[in-house]
Amino acid sequence: MGDARTARPLRVGIVGMGQRAAIARHVAEAAAAATDLEAGPTTAGSDSSRSLRSDEAAEPLGRVVAVADVTDQGRERARVEYPDALVVARHGDLVGAVDAAIVTTPDWTHAAIAIDLLRAGIAVYLEKPLAITVEDADAVLNTAAETGTPLYVGHNFRHAAVVRLMREIVDRGEIGQVKAVWCRHFVGNGGDYYFKDWHADRAKVNSLLLQKASHDLDVIHALGGGDTARVVGMGSLSVYGDVTDRRDRSGELMGDWFSLDNWPPLEQTGLNPVVDVEDVSMVMMTLDNGVQASYEQCHFTPDYWRNYTVIGTEGRLENIGDTGGGVVKVWTHRRGWDVAGDREYPIAGVESGHADADLVTMTEFLRHVALGEPTTLSPIAARAAVAAGALATRSLRNGSVPVDVPPLPAATIAHFSTPTPAVTR
Repeated sequence: MGDARTARPLRVGIVGMGQRAAIARHVAEAAAAATDLEAGPTTAGSDSSRSLRSDEAAEPLGRVVAVADVTDQGRERARVEYPDALVVARHGDLVGAVDAAIVTTPDWTHAAIAIDLLRAGIAVYLEKPLAITVEDADAVLNTAAETGTPLYVGHNFRHAAVVRLMREIVDRGEIGQVKAVWCRHFVGNGGDYYFKDWHADRAKVNSLLLQKASHDLDVIHALGGGDTARVVGMGSLSVYGDVTDRRDRSGELMGDWFSLDNWPPLEQTGLNPVVDVEDVSMVMMTLDNGVQASYEQCHFTPDYWRNYTVIGTEGRLENIGDTGGGVVKVWTHRRGWDVAGDREYPIAGVESGHADADLVTMTEFLRHVALGEPTTLSPIAARAAVAAGALATRSLRNGSVPVDVPPLPAATIAHFSTPTPAVTR
């Protein structure tokens, strides 16, 4: 196979030149930033990046050489941002031109595109969620197992500073053995982010318990040390269904209409012609290790952040803020109400958004493909997030009946438990 560090850089393609394609801008930076992903948890609130070894610094790991987008607008954006890249209309036209592809197309297209690329031997970075149904998620994983082509799912929030910090506190045993995990998600930008384009249409997204919540369901699994085994969902379209001002925004991106002045929710304008996903929802989960968990999501709050509470046998933690400038507090002694806690740890990272987590995620993908390094998130974990969200949606739309998560085939589990070799190039 040879030494991947002396081979040419990975030829990277982008499939889908929409809003989320911005993550591909990290390819050049990630190639030069190499992250120490095997070093385990970082110190409280610290960054996980390290300096390059001298033998890694000479050659970047990858470069964007091609872009595929089915729309004229997307292809024009590609030509502007990547003037030296091949620009095509179909992802199939990337075969032979790239070693790896970053798939940032709308959710309902993920499975079919990923399966095509995997069968063509192209390593896939698939933006979360893995798919919009458990069946499609399993089809992608089974294809990766059958072909042996590398598959990586971009659950970047695993790398967010607040999540790393909470996991460190749990791993240090500060709150004992975890028994319960709760998450409240205040989606203050929900009207702009999810109700003015395809995200509002359940035929294309299934539900926002899948699309938006997949980050947090994955983090709940990570903090709880297990995957959802049984799930119950409740929810409704409580506010945005009453907004009658609708229009087709084909060709636009979210940045074209976003404004903090789009408030209050009932005065939003230009919602998607189809709005049939829930704007407030709740999930109760029993993990396969017995941990009890819950997740709540609301898309018409004025503030935008998520709040986790993790309760163990010797205390609890809670984050106040979820980006740089926030804190994680820990309570380990009995008392009445007390907002101070016994210990407080500052959250590092960016003060808004998730550019830092995106960089670490892209670096992990490139090093996994180019050098065969292990990843911190298995596609099996990404499937667990899809299962929790999709089956919670099935539950809430069918009288909140409990739904059990079906198992993956043993051969697929075994495949993702075996180290993946580097791509020869």
